Amino acid sequence: MTDAPIGETTSTQSARSVKNQMRKRMLSEFWFYFSENKGAVIGLWVFSALVIIALFAPIIAPHDPIIQDRSALLLPPVWQDGGSWSYLLGTDAVGRDMLSRLIYGARFSLFIGVVVVTIAVTGGVAIGLVAGYFRGIVDTIIMRIMDVILAFPSLLLALVLVAILGPGLINAMIAIAIVLQPHFVRLTRASVMSELNREYVISARVAGASPFYLMTKTILPNCLGPVTVQATLSFSSAILDAAALGFLGMGAQPPTPEWGTMLAEAREFILRAWWVVTFPGLAILITVLAINLMGDGLRDALDPKLKRS
Repeated sequence: MTDAPIGETTSTQSARSVKNQMRKRMLSEFWFYFSENKGAVIGLWVFSALVIIALFAPIIAPHDPIIQDRSALLLPPVWQDGGSWSYLLGTDAVGRDMLSRLIYGARFSLFIGVVVVTIAVTGGVAIGLVAGYFRGIVDTIIMRIMDVILAFPSLLLALVLVAILGPGLINAMIAIAIVLQPHFVRLTRASVMSELNREYVISARVAGASPFYLMTKTILPNCLGPVTVQATLSFSSAILDAAALGFLGMGAQPPTPEWGTMLAEAREFILRAWWVVTFPGLAILITVLAINLMGDGLRDALDPKLKRS
């Protein structure tokens, strides 16, 4: 009476052990190829530091990013004449601490990237799955719509959408997600079409699997590699586009400490207060560069064609 349950338990434990070993091997293999790209490792460390800064911004920031000090207008960084240790990177035109605004700006930029990529990936993958699986008239209609979206310059289209929806951070994120979505649709569709004629898909179809099961459980997991790489690169594009919209006054609105908005507020002081423009610009540059380097490493680790034996 007890032999069967014991046998079943042993078999289950053995299966779990095999799965755990396979996961560990896959993770070690992934890290091996990822770590071969030194730029990707540096990008990962920089991005991890940015995430920590964003999460602990209230603790790390020396001042409130919105509070103004009228006695310290356009104060230079501490290493310049006239600088103060109270404001390490100086202040802006209304006396707000630059370092604190940059730290809180990391929180806004990463939040923008996460929200935009989540919306774009979710919608793009779902639409791409439908287009690639059903083909025919459904595929034609979807892809023509995506072609129309891709025909416009991304920033111009985002600007038009924000103008329709109204200026603001939320509307800017929605507009950027719509602009980035066609890339995920096309990528997912191409991956689905390449997987449809594989033996494991045909076997599942013959076994009576429903279209929904085939799309979500059978095909989709094998399409996530390219989508993950594209999501990483789109993360940096989302930050850049949000900064551009903020610079044009259509994204985050003052006094929000968003890097693009900080650049817009500092335009008239570029010649006599270099720090109010340079530091937000460097923050955008470093963040986007780190994420792009990570994307290159992910591509090397997830694409079998790029793996060296």
